[in-house]
Amino acid sequence: EWRDENYGYPRGHPDSHLALDLRDNGRWALKVRVAAPTPVRELHPPHTPLSESVIYELHVKGFTRLNAEVPAPLRGTYAGLAHPAAVDYLKRLGVTALSLLPVHYSVSEPHLVERGLVNYWGYNTVGFFAPDARLSSTPLDPTATRAEFRAMADALHAAGIEVLLDVVYNHSAEGNESGPTLSFRGLDNAAWYRLAPDDRSRYENFTGCGNTLNIAHPRVTQFVLDSLRYWAGEMGVDGFRFDLAPVLGRTAQHFDAHAPFFSALEQDPLLARVKLIAEPWDVGPHGYQLGRFPGRFAEWNDRIRDGTRLFWLSRGVDRGEFARRVAASSDRFHHGPRRPSASVNFVAAHDGFTVNDVVSYAHRHNHANGENNRDGHHANFSINCGVEGPSNDPKVLVQRARFRRALLATVLLAQGTPMLLAGDELGRTQRGNNNAYCQDNETSWIDWAHADKSLLDFTTQLIAARREIVALRQDHWLSDITRAGRRDVEWLAPNGHAMTVDDWHDTSHHAFGVLLSPVAAPAALLLFNAAGGAVEFALPSGSWQRRVDTATEGKPDPAPTTGAVAVAPHSLQLLLALPRPT
Repeated sequence: EWRDENYGYPRGHPDSHLALDLRDNGRWALKVRVAAPTPVRELHPPHTPLSESVIYELHVKGFTRLNAEVPAPLRGTYAGLAHPAAVDYLKRLGVTALSLLPVHYSVSEPHLVERGLVNYWGYNTVGFFAPDARLSSTPLDPTATRAEFRAMADALHAAGIEVLLDVVYNHSAEGNESGPTLSFRGLDNAAWYRLAPDDRSRYENFTGCGNTLNIAHPRVTQFVLDSLRYWAGEMGVDGFRFDLAPVLGRTAQHFDAHAPFFSALEQDPLLARVKLIAEPWDVGPHGYQLGRFPGRFAEWNDRIRDGTRLFWLSRGVDRGEFARRVAASSDRFHHGPRRPSASVNFVAAHDGFTVNDVVSYAHRHNHANGENNRDGHHANFSINCGVEGPSNDPKVLVQRARFRRALLATVLLAQGTPMLLAGDELGRTQRGNNNAYCQDNETSWIDWAHADKSLLDFTTQLIAARREIVALRQDHWLSDITRAGRRDVEWLAPNGHAMTVDDWHDTSHHAFGVLLSPVAAPAALLLFNAAGGAVEFALPSGSWQRRVDTATEGKPDPAPTTGAVAVAPHSLQLLLALPRPT
């Protein structure tokens, strides 16, 4: 409950935070309790290799809140996510891991409460060892809430699905120097937070949230490791996605890939087996660190997000840039022990437009957030296909559907580790809101009643193709050097010849192919055509079978194809080499 007693100074006049207020806030302060140890149990995680993973990012509440197949008392809860209706859907879709938006206990910022809103996403943590009771079917019983989370993890594991948590160890809910005193500020302000060198009364704000946790301090490092061990060892979590992760590696100066926290994490016997994923940017100096995290980390790759949108929707990047992204961004990740699976490929995530909105809105529409549409990213690389928002025009609908399929297919068929935003396979919209962090309502919840079943079938087809075709998920860096009469990868112009330097720099053409030839597995051919007209591609020798064609929502004709194939505008095709007759 936001009251003046939460603050350590008399509020209401300039620089009032510099004056000490000795009022007792014991009645209103958040309390903590030492919980009884959880019963020891044997964990059975799937341990799916990252190279074989398909990550599905979702909000625990938003996924089931409107799902009529889940019993009403369980909708929007951990138990709802563990319900057979939810688990069976995830299994049919084919995803291997859920990346849950924050479930640590968090609070809504005062400015949101004043506007009648909440921090729905949960990136404002207070309790780093407590599952949020608001996502529980028994919110008033902490012991039952903890058991409910563990049961959810067990149910997902039994279905072969891993549980990854989005965790926020870069800042806390105490805000800037004018914020409330809730926890760390009252324990040891100078140890827990990074303070401005020229004014130790103020915080360094490398997170955009008012404060920055001082991970370089040994006690803070210990705290974060203890929290991670608790969730991995007692709660059954299989990995973590670190929000604004460069903060974890900030020492006295800038980001250091060999920072003490990374060294301690590497040496921890329990955490050595969990998946680690970094959001490789923060808002501090030199905050963009894509590709620079230690070898065990995978990283969210915004380069493929932006490159994929630009290539398909506006032809705003050339074929060379797009090809690098399809090949797991080797320019960023091909060094040291890192593998292609380190690139977590996505075209949409919780922060930004959904895939449907990327092709339906040219501008953000965030007025419901109460900030006069000033919040949210302005560089969305989106289009509206001629109509801003919903449309009944058949031509507009056909064009949007084709773009959606091309965007999803690129991410799910590219080298690297694909990540799908929950609901994108159903055509989910946020009505143009690209920063729905405070929308705990139908804007953010998945609308199951109006799901696009044809898009769901198409996405399921894509995931199945990735699972079945080895060439799409190789976890070694592809080489165009001929070895034993073969090459891992060949980049092809539509005429069937190898792409030349001039071809790569020719911005007037927007079609090319990539031939993937793994050892002891059939070759796969991806043909991309971002142009406004159909392009005929000469096929490599042999017989080929179409597995995916984003120009249509159904399955392509499986009849063998030889010689050449026409690829429709704004679409891609995946073909698989058939065995040669003996």
